Amino acid sequence: MKRLNVFCLSLGLLLAAGVSDVARADAEDEMKGFIVDNTISHIGHDFYAYFADRLRATSRLDFNLVVRERPDARWGSLITVEFERDVLYRRFLPPNVTQLKEEAVAAADLVKQEVIQRKLQRLLQDTTDLERDEL
Repeated sequence: MKRLNVFCLSLGLLLAAGVSDVARADAEDEMKGFIVDNTISHIGHDFYAYFADRLRATSRLDFNLVVRERPDARWGSLITVEFERDVLYRRFLPPNVTQLKEEAVAAADLVKQEVIQRKLQRLLQDTTDLERDEL
């Protein structure tokens, strides 16, 4: 009987420790470093490729981004880059873009600086009585 009680107590402690480890791991298991390609046209895919290459070369990519495109026959393609559902970059690219690589590199540099600035702003924001999404 004593062995059974010791076994049950040990098992309970192990399960409690495992549950807290799982809860802590769930908070830390957010996958980061993704740049999602939601582009449609050839210009959008090329922009995404140059943009992603530049970010991978110059950043640790500890954040996720979404590159979206809305093609328009008259104006070209509207390219947007989103970080945490906020649009950081928005620009129309004409259909005959000759300097697409330079535009994508400049966009990557701008987005990287905006992400750094937003992370810093979030760290410095006083949210002792409110959750971040309540502001």
